Amino acid sequence: MRYSAPRGTQDVLPRDIEKWRRVEHHVRRVCELYGYEEIRTPIFEQTELFVRGIGEVTDIVEKEMYTFPDKRGRSMTLRPEGTAPVARAFIEHNMFSEPQPVKLYYIGPMFRYERPQAGRQRQFSQFGIEAFGSGDAVLDAEIIDLAYTLYRDLGLNNCIARVNTIGCPACRPRYNEHIRNVLSSDLEQLCPNCRSRYDRNPMRILDCKTESCRTIAAKVGPIWGFLCTECAEHFSSLQDSLRAMSVPFELDPTIVRGFDYYTRTVFEFMASGIGAQDAIGGGGRYDGLIESCGGPPTPGVGFAAGIDRLLLAIEASGAAQESQRTLGCFVAAVGEGARLGAARLVASLRRLGVSADMDYMDRSLRAQMRHADRYRARIVAILGEDELRAGTLQVKDMNDGKQWEVSLEGAADEIRAFLQSAREQ
Repeated sequence: MRYSAPRGTQDVLPRDIEKWRRVEHHVRRVCELYGYEEIRTPIFEQTELFVRGIGEVTDIVEKEMYTFPDKRGRSMTLRPEGTAPVARAFIEHNMFSEPQPVKLYYIGPMFRYERPQAGRQRQFSQFGIEAFGSGDAVLDAEIIDLAYTLYRDLGLNNCIARVNTIGCPACRPRYNEHIRNVLSSDLEQLCPNCRSRYDRNPMRILDCKTESCRTIAAKVGPIWGFLCTECAEHFSSLQDSLRAMSVPFELDPTIVRGFDYYTRTVFEFMASGIGAQDAIGGGGRYDGLIESCGGPPTPGVGFAAGIDRLLLAIEASGAAQESQRTLGCFVAAVGEGARLGAARLVASLRRLGVSADMDYMDRSLRAQMRHADRYRARIVAILGEDELRAGTLQVKDMNDGKQWEVSLEGAADEIRAFLQSAREQ
């Protein structure tokens, strides 16, 4: 039997891993530039955490979670998103007693049982940031600015934040009632998902991707006229802060996000050329999440993006970079005695911090040189029986073709010195 990766999962092969490393490097660099510290949470959590945190009537909880009983019969779930686990860690480790806001970021795999498509897998890698402890709209703007900076650094220069507010539990019910009143005569024309949302969570109708639903939902109008005084002031302060930070944004009343924990600020970044699912990141404020998970009342705001989908956007934009993987030194050996000398030299180079490799397939010298070229080796050290007897080594610079002889005894140090000098030029 031939095995293959489960549907909705993928292998990231060595030829592609540099793309992933580049994104992860930029995530860490930008997050730390803004004062966020890394946190790592378990891949599975108690199911109740996601039911209480995300919301019982959300698509994720109802249809998409990988849930299983452990050996003691407790219900566990592979994490479908990162915010609820970070909130649980914030509570469990009493992080509310630390200087506020507590600013955290994470990178790791998530799991959702969805129909696989471009940029949407059942196991996908996601990074996110969470800031707990402050309700200031300037902090919301900082997180949007962080995301904008990251996208710009990755070469996505046309990303604009689409920003909205969904109010709070005090003012949102009036808007929900307004949605039901406006759409009551069109209920039968909505898709099955939106008909089920009509009573339970009517705001979710506004971000349905079905074209007929979008046309009908356009009648509703924005929430802005229904906001309470505090929410209206917060939304105004957010816009002023984004302008002060020179972050380009558009107001979009259809952005509502899919999790029940959101309050006030919600936002998304979009990209073209990656299929129907064109959002490459989003987030918002969730001032009631910590309390709903058993902690003290604590405001919070965050952002998350899937790395798989982000890589598609980078590729579609033409910002993808060729792999920069290079080998410092490839040691080409001819003859059995020379192979032992090559193994000794390779080990010495590695101990000095030089990336080095050699031939293990008994290739000819010409084939070894081709192999070194495929490795993108900067230099090739050639060792044959004659060189071994003379205690010397031929070194070739693969950039300009120059070749010279060095003493075998001090070859590792000389090769390291040459590579270090080449990097500094």
